[in-house]
Amino acid sequence: MPARPLPPLGLPLERFALVAWVLGRERAAELLEGLGEREAERAKAHLLRLAALPSAQRQAKVAVEFGERTDAAARLKALMGEVSEPLRREVFRRLPPYHRTLFPGCRVEPVDPEAPSALGALAERLIREATR
Repeated sequence: MPARPLPPLGLPLERFALVAWVLGRERAAELLEGLGEREAERAKAHLLRLAALPSAQRQAKVAVEFGERTDAAARLKALMGEVSEPLRREVFRRLPPYHRTLFPGCRVEPVDPEAPSALGALAERLIREATR
């Protein structure tokens, strides 16, 4: 009795398109070619929609799909409430635009030339820990 072919997997094509965009923007469509004709066409349609999004929306989509915590907003709000004013300004300055919307009363300020260089690294680390 010949072996039956396995049914095709239900591929999350939008996620494939997102990965292709993140890994190889200029080559994203080429990366999707390996999927198979029908799936590649559908994934490329997702890719076109992703490419048309504003950068902040694409970043948000990537963050949500690949690793941002479901409670990231609450954790960022708690972080901003606990840190000193200089660190709060630096954290806000380094937040992606889609997270800045959590803090409507804040605005991006220029880098303080007298701030220690480690302040930026600390802000980046705290943001990563709050969101992942």
